[in-house]
Amino acid sequence: MPFPKDFLWGAASAAYQIEGAVSEDGRGPTVWDVFSHTPGKTFEGHTGDIACESYHRFEEDLAALLLLGVKHYRFGIGWTRIFPDGKALNERGFAYYDKIVDLLLQNGITPWITLFHWDTPQALDETGGWQNRETAELLAKFAGVVAAHFRGRVRHYFTLNEPQCFIGLGYETGWHAPGKSLTGAPLFACWHHAMLAHGLMVLSVRAADPNAKIGLASCGLICTPESDSAADIDAARSAMFAFGSHPEISLFSQNAFLDPALLGHYPDHAFFRNVEISAEDLALIHQPIDFIGLNFYNAYIVRAGESGPEYVPFHRGYPRTAMRWPITPSMMYYGTSFIYERYNLPIYITENGLSCNDKPYLDGSVHDPDRIDFLHRYLLELRRAAEAGVDIRGYFHWSLIDNFEWSNGYEERFGLFYVDYSTLSRQPKDSALWYRSVVAHNGETL
Repeated sequence: MPFPKDFLWGAASAAYQIEGAVSEDGRGPTVWDVFSHTPGKTFEGHTGDIACESYHRFEEDLAALLLLGVKHYRFGIGWTRIFPDGKALNERGFAYYDKIVDLLLQNGITPWITLFHWDTPQALDETGGWQNRETAELLAKFAGVVAAHFRGRVRHYFTLNEPQCFIGLGYETGWHAPGKSLTGAPLFACWHHAMLAHGLMVLSVRAADPNAKIGLASCGLICTPESDSAADIDAARSAMFAFGSHPEISLFSQNAFLDPALLGHYPDHAFFRNVEISAEDLALIHQPIDFIGLNFYNAYIVRAGESGPEYVPFHRGYPRTAMRWPITPSMMYYGTSFIYERYNLPIYITENGLSCNDKPYLDGSVHDPDRIDFLHRYLLELRRAAEAGVDIRGYFHWSLIDNFEWSNGYEERFGLFYVDYSTLSRQPKDSALWYRSVVAHNGETL
């Protein structure tokens, strides 16, 4: 069976990971500019200063999209290109994004804009960053300006991409920018302000463009059952929505984001009781949206134990990606099913892919059978979810091209297109041609 006839196929990227040109046309520094230039914070000191130079080579990225035959492209707008310090408008910053949107539309590709993909202005971080409510208010202002600028050309927006990462990894573990390690009430304040940002951004975008479709992009703990028994399925569902149950990062939780945004309350856990939360704030956070975006990579396996859900250890030799993430295709079925049951909104897979040890072979081609096998398995499970009645609307592969992979620098390659970082040329991998066939046949060939 193919996917639903109106299923959307696309690819995705993020501003800091591909653009480069960090000091051009009035762009201001972000926390990632500073963090990546801090010794010891990224792999071999890699930075996004040049990245894939998409700022000057977007036509090559467009050619990649056209080769894939996808009709949808998810990309980010750099906050500091439009507001270099987070506050003062820089009109020149729109020129690059105007070019992207116009070229996409001219070529029959629908733009999907991510309004915040981790690039907090450094000027705001120096006065507290996400510890301050003002950051949420300023991001909402930015979102409204962007939506007003693109009104009539762009219809689809994501508010926040993965607060579980930019707060959890940036303010709790310190693994990501800005590299802070907070706990208790100070950490909750950061989280609450990110949640407020989401709600305020929805209001701001709707005010600027009442016809816009708005969603969010979440990540976090996904649990899949060890077996298809009712007991194991219930255990997986329970563990997935039990805040604080992730083995490493407490904030790496789906419902820490989705419960306040979509249900109007925080999970029932001590962390969210550190500070009194006003009903007015919860109402601001809880705004009607049109869809949920899910960034899906790997899951934990859970079974029913005598005293509750139990995590099943990954055995020696369990299949993993080059980044050492476990390969767990059933998450596409169970993860989307659990989230659809709980929140009852249309779902888009906004990121899915893997890092492979890609290289050009002696024949000049980039052969990546591991990626093809991974995507084949995951897409079969996603189709299974659609066939079971989960309202799956579309799939965006992460990523279109190899890029700067945050703290891992250029060590990891997630792209369908290989980037030679010495020349910045783009070359389709075997997986790009395979994905083109999947898109052309709407998954019927899987």
